[in-house]
Amino acid sequence: MPHMHIPQELFLHGQALDEGLCHRAFQDKDARFDGLFFMGVRSTGIYCRPVCRVRLPLQKNCRFFETPTQAEAAGFRPCLKCRPELAPAQRWWSTTDASAILAQAAARQLDSALSQGGKAPSMTALAAQLGVSDRHLRRVFEKHWQVSPFQYLQTQRLLLAKLWLHDSPLPASEIAHLSGFGSTRRMNASFAQHYQLTPSQLRPKARDPNAPVTLRLAYRPPLQREHLWHFLQSRSLPGVELWTGEGMQAQLHRTVRWHPKASRQAPRTGWIVVGWVPDSPHVQLQASASLLPVLPELVAQVRQWLDLDAHPGAVSAVLEHHFPQAHGIRIPGGLDHFELAVRAVLGQQITVKAARTLGDRLVQALGQPCQTPWPELNRHFPDAATLAREENAALMGSLGIVRQRQRAIQALAQAVDSGQLQLTPGSDIASTLSALQALPGIGPWTAHYLAMRTLHWEDAWPVQDVALQSALRVRQLAHPTKALEDMGQAWRPFRSYALMAAWARATPSHLDPENP
Repeated sequence: MPHMHIPQELFLHGQALDEGLCHRAFQDKDARFDGLFFMGVRSTGIYCRPVCRVRLPLQKNCRFFETPTQAEAAGFRPCLKCRPELAPAQRWWSTTDASAILAQAAARQLDSALSQGGKAPSMTALAAQLGVSDRHLRRVFEKHWQVSPFQYLQTQRLLLAKLWLHDSPLPASEIAHLSGFGSTRRMNASFAQHYQLTPSQLRPKARDPNAPVTLRLAYRPPLQREHLWHFLQSRSLPGVELWTGEGMQAQLHRTVRWHPKASRQAPRTGWIVVGWVPDSPHVQLQASASLLPVLPELVAQVRQWLDLDAHPGAVSAVLEHHFPQAHGIRIPGGLDHFELAVRAVLGQQITVKAARTLGDRLVQALGQPCQTPWPELNRHFPDAATLAREENAALMGSLGIVRQRQRAIQALAQAVDSGQLQLTPGSDIASTLSALQALPGIGPWTAHYLAMRTLHWEDAWPVQDVALQSALRVRQLAHPTKALEDMGQAWRPFRSYALMAAWARATPSHLDPENP
């Protein structure tokens, strides 16, 4: 049966769900709505994703929810076939409702803490961080999400633990720690109470703990896979990254050096391979066994790197009048945010090819050697401590990096190495922009570019960008930056997607929407 056209913008958070449209989306198994709402079946007590392949119940026997937390608060348990914890995450945008903005910001902070392997902040600490009282934040949170902060956090912990019980050979004690339960006993009790299951019932047959782990990461179509792949491939660095295969069958291999955010342990090193799953809205991720202890953090970062949680319908509703060719475009993030920042500095006022050449020289001179199953994949990008050393300034000069860039790279490295600068999603945008621009050699363009790619800021808008000015035909005006600033107001809060679409306008051959 062909898909019925259902505008994705009908499923933006805060709008009342149309049960008839929701039921039709489930009937069509429409991946465009994966993670945007969930269906609870009264007769079974189970809730599912729109892509679930089980037999569709009658609409009168269904209830629809915006989030898994709402479904579980109503007494439903997650489906073991479609696994709601695998759905792309929802993002919620609001530019008018202050209460909604506050509730969404609180949820993002809780989600970020859990996905990065850390302990979720208390509501008191979170309220202080957001500049409101504890009581006010709780009231606003419950009104917006229809559940208490505790219920929200508990569901996120359960779903995170369920994910790793299914998909990793990590011991139960480690999973309990990573998902925020603190102990195996508490995790077991929560599973028994909420799901009437034991964690052991979710574990597959025993796996070789030394074997690579392969996962499938879902996204909401459409996704301009060719554009994203071309963007990453044109900027890849030999030794750190390796491409095999051709076209959409190409796979990206890269080395990984991961600093656990929730501990002071030494960095974990290894490798990953990512590629598209044919005829399916999924990315396949393979990770070396050495990365298992940081796998939850790594998966969260890969999702940000490839922008797998984007909501194409919400973006298109804002951009399609001016950028109809951009439906399904993504914001490429970064796997190593310090590496991305250094490469952004190297690329200032030169071509992508020239910046790649400088990056290659830097990797070969100062990158840490490593071993992988592929001989060509043999370097880690230099870390912040290495590039912060004064003695490496002269070496960078010998590589062709001009003095101004040397100073900028070393100041950046020192700020990151000391912990003064945090380039991670969830960091405050305004303070990070200020901190970046306080460093020598980093102006508004670089700060906005890094905020877009490292903090995943959807509303970056570097009005100084010459390519952007040319693409939008304001380059010849007396005040092009002012013209861009005014023009960009129509595309808030998705100006980063408008930026990617404007850049891609110059290379239309790389726009290849994957239509559902």
